[in-house]
Amino acid sequence: MNISAPALAAIYNAVKLHFNQGRNSYSPYWEKIATLVNSTAAQEDYAWLGEFSRLREWIGDRQVNQMRIYDYSIKNKKFEATEGILAEYIEDDTYGVLMPKFADMGYAAATHPDELIFALLAAGFTTACYDGQNFFDTDHPVGEVGSEVSVSNMQAGTGSPWFLLDTTRPLKPLILQRRRDYRLQAKTDAGTSDHVFIKDEYLYGVDARVNAGFAFWQQAFASKAALDDTNFDAGIESMMKLKTDKGRKLGIMPNLLVVGPSNRAAAKKVVEAENKAQGESNTNYKAVEVAVVPWLD
Repeated sequence: MNISAPALAAIYNAVKLHFNQGRNSYSPYWEKIATLVNSTAAQEDYAWLGEFSRLREWIGDRQVNQMRIYDYSIKNKKFEATEGILAEYIEDDTYGVLMPKFADMGYAAATHPDELIFALLAAGFTTACYDGQNFFDTDHPVGEVGSEVSVSNMQAGTGSPWFLLDTTRPLKPLILQRRRDYRLQAKTDAGTSDHVFIKDEYLYGVDARVNAGFAFWQQAFASKAALDDTNFDAGIESMMKLKTDKGRKLGIMPNLLVVGPSNRAAAKKVVEAENKAQGESNTNYKAVEVAVVPWLD
């Protein structure tokens, strides 16, 4: 095959087809626990985080909620993956054998948000959120300024972590921030590309500008203790008891249990077994949905 503009256009179409097939073959998990925020700048500020909206009986004048301002922002990062096709594959008309790797590139683009979101979730024990504390911490300050008390959203332990989340609200516990979606590009013109001219290799790459961040810690609970009935119940109870800074119930209702492969069997036993080993009913049967994700552990 002669390396001509029409030939390169046909190859790009083949690369794009396989890229999209790979990308569309994956069903992401991140949508279960994160809200997509479309970004319009290098970073986005989330100074408004920390205050849940609540209604009060209207007596007298309206009372303007003086929300706290926090110093929390998410900076977009650039990510890329690039593959090449040597000129010999085009000249010999054997480039078709390389198409699976472009399908895999599309698959990698589809899974990348999951990698970001669940890596951040796992790092929540050591990564700060809007209030300056680690997302999973024993010392979140709650209450009016000057009279705060420490509130915990975690259990200590030495095992693989598991997570209880309330994902029913408009803003989920985590944020996927997207400045530029994943796009496929090509460098195939020897007249304008030094790489093509020097290496005799035609480049195809995917890139994006995205990042992940935390939203409300109140909608998440993490534990490194054993995933059993007692610890599961303790996590549910602690989340449901959470209050606003003004002392009103938040109404948190955990609906999702997120685990990695090592806690899969325990999660199924606690939540999806209709009866316990001794035959009595499991009071936590279907209490929450279980999500087993490969990006944890």
